[in-house]
Amino acid sequence: MSEHTEPTVERSAPVPQVGQAGQAGSGGLYAVIPAGGSGTRLWPLSRAGHPKFLHPLTGTDASLLQATVERLDPLCGPDHVYIVTGVAHAAAVARQLAGLPEENILVEPSPRDSCAAIALAAAVIARREPEAIMGSFAADHLIADGGSFVDVIRTAMSGAEQGLLMTLGITPTRPETGYGYVQCGGVIADGSVLAVEEFKEKPSYDVAESYVKSGNYLWNAGMFVWRVDVFLAELARQQPQLAAGISRIAQAWDTAAREEVIGEVWPTLPRISVDYAVMEGAATVGRVGTVPGDFGWNDVGDFHTLGEVLTADSAGNVVVGRDALVKPGVMLRETESLVVVPNSGRLVAALGVRDLIIVDTDDAVLVCPRDRAQEVKHIVDELKESGEIGYI
Repeated sequence: MSEHTEPTVERSAPVPQVGQAGQAGSGGLYAVIPAGGSGTRLWPLSRAGHPKFLHPLTGTDASLLQATVERLDPLCGPDHVYIVTGVAHAAAVARQLAGLPEENILVEPSPRDSCAAIALAAAVIARREPEAIMGSFAADHLIADGGSFVDVIRTAMSGAEQGLLMTLGITPTRPETGYGYVQCGGVIADGSVLAVEEFKEKPSYDVAESYVKSGNYLWNAGMFVWRVDVFLAELARQQPQLAAGISRIAQAWDTAAREEVIGEVWPTLPRISVDYAVMEGAATVGRVGTVPGDFGWNDVGDFHTLGEVLTADSAGNVVVGRDALVKPGVMLRETESLVVVPNSGRLVAALGVRDLIIVDTDDAVLVCPRDRAQEVKHIVDELKESGEIGYI
């Protein structure tokens, strides 16, 4: 990663320093896991009522959500893990994470995008520990190297202690057009943290190629670490309406009025991602840092990607299920590079084909070329338009 001088920017308020924080984060890390969305590119396995983070797509019996909690165990116990999820998924989340305190599952009445969900968790944590260090981690990502992941978070925590809003950047391995990027500046904080100059939207291939060649850009994985007081102050600066609403909810959190206040306030909150709402604006005034990570991150965006990260047989076939080595319910003859998801109990047999995705569920079957895996979401869009909501 090439280094250059940190840009000179106008700061509307000083970045808090370690000495200003007192015993910031004295209780260790609080992990927040937003668990929402329906994973339309993984249809028909992933549905609105049972989205991808509840499925065992890890190559083990663990669901993506369970694996996310497990990999955070070296940093925080169950008492410090909060899940923010929707009404439709709350019961399933509680079943899968039986070791979590019931009050640590925060249920949002309706989807308001990531900023409201993350801000709610930050405000609830702040009531418990006003200067706590909080990390936000997606429920549906795969991480190959858990040890390196933990090391990167610990480094990010040191930046957060110094008042920076930290984002975990992923060292690019290829010109990827499906991810956003962060543009890095010079070394700041304790010497292992880089300044983030700007967040970049998903680029064209040529632009992505130039990003990777420059060495100054990282993939934006949507994972963040910060002090809750610093984040909530930045939220109030940039999104006063959202901050005021979250504050009202937090004040009523431990009272009998909680449900009434949530019901009144939540629908009025802006529907906006935390990247747009807070991180982009914070970067322009020098308040965002990053730590480059290389820990085998994957966002499991579609079946083709899943086929690349899970264990394949000698012909490149991947069977997604609880025991991919035994391949229950699957018979393959003279096939290559298939991704097969047997999820109905029926036998799935394939002969003489290659580079296909085959997904079998109780009420829908998907067959498509692996190189068109991203287009599966268009089927979901068409089902919505035709009113076939039962398949979604």
